[in-house]
Amino acid sequence: MGKRQSRPWIVSDELWSLIEPLLPKPGPKLVEGRPRVPDRQALCGILFVLHTGIQWEYLPQELGFGSGMTCWRRLAAWNEAGVRGQLHVLLLEKLRSKNQLDRERAVIDSSHVRAARRGLKAVPARSTAPGRAASTTSSSTARASRSRCR
Repeated sequence: MGKRQSRPWIVSDELWSLIEPLLPKPGPKLVEGRPRVPDRQALCGILFVLHTGIQWEYLPQELGFGSGMTCWRRLAAWNEAGVRGQLHVLLLEKLRSKNQLDRERAVIDSSHVRAARRGLKAVPARSTAPGRAASTTSSSTARASRSRCR
């Protein structure tokens, strides 16, 4: 049987030294309660959830990352502070400087990339001008009309 890790999903010291300066500093604690989970532990919990695909509320407390809700809130706060975008740029620059950026494996999502030109339209668009539409519930002929009022 293989050796079991006691602390999986530990962020390396090198990676943490890049991430930590980007994180917003926590404000003063307003209420008494549990001590704040350190950012590095919360990050490990976030990575665990994102990698495994489990639901936030099922993050095992035994792993020492804090609760799933704590990790989720921390991720939301970091996203709001723009940490993800800053980290993305920083990591790309680091990879470029070491000539380790592999452009052979790239994904472009059309929902995030603006189209350069419009495509051809197959059929002309229908008019949106006001006008009478045919009724599907009544007819103007006496025989087809169910209404006795005229």
